[in-house]
This record gives sequence, structure tokens and C-alpha cells, in this order.
Amino acid sequence: MSVSVFSAAKHLAERSGYSLSNLKMQKILYLAHMFYMGENEGKPLISDRFEAWDYGPVNPELYHELKIYGAEPVGNIFRQYPDLPEGEERSAIDVVCDTLRNVSAGKLVAATHQRDGAWEKHYLQGIKGRVIPNEDILQEYRERFGGNG
Repeated sequence: MSVSVFSAAKHLAERSGYSLSNLKMQKILYLAHMFYMGENEGKPLISDRFEAWDYGPVNPELYHELKIYGAEPVGNIFRQYPDLPEGEERSAIDVVCDTLRNVSAGKLVAATHQRDGAWEKHYLQGIKGRVIPNEDILQEYRERFGGNG
């Protein structure tokens, strides 16, 4: 069962002690989505789409909800969204959060801008609305990490 980007972001914010900016949250959620699909036979973690924006993969609805924070850490803005239930989806977010939350925003952007990767295949400078298909995200995982998801 995939989860909403808002429930995933709520859990990520809580797990990180509300220390992540919008940009870092976007990249960590995208990478968690990629790894989850790669390790779970292509099953998506996030039910919502990611688009190819200038600074990498972005979920536009989450971006617009969080943009009021600018580059500052996102506060507890998620009260109205359901908690992420215990399970493999939550565990996947925990692992990626714990691994990446202290990585710089610049390094996270670079990690999502891989040559011939899913983001690059759909990115056009200055153009928003170009969806990154899950099939391409999974393909990037396979090429980068050798999984057969």
C-alpha cells in the first residue's frame, strides 16, 4: 500500500525533529520512494507524483504547502494529515531519513540529478509539470544499485 506524500512528510518531519527544509524533505522523500520501489518489486512508496523541477524531483502539492518556510526548517504544519501507520512504508522512510537527514541540500540535489537518471530524462529548464514516471525511477534504481525490483 503506498502512502500519501503528506503523511510521509509528516512522519519525516517528526523523525528529523523538524530540522529539514522543504528542499531536503523533497529529496529525501524522492530517494525513499526510489529505494522502496527498488526493494519491493516496483511497488511505489508514495502514491503522489514527483515532477522534474530545476532543483530536482518535487511533489508540487507538498512544495506549495511548505514554501512558506523558504530555506528554513519546516515546522509542525502537518496536524491535519493522518499519521503514517507502523509498517514497511514507515520503516523505509525511517532508514532513509536516518541515513540522509544530515547530508547537505546540495549533495541531495546532486544525488537526484544523475546522468541519464529519471529526473534528467524529464527535466526541461524552467518548465514545471513534467511528471517523472515511476517506471523511470525504478529503472534508475536498477541501473545505479543493481536491484531487480
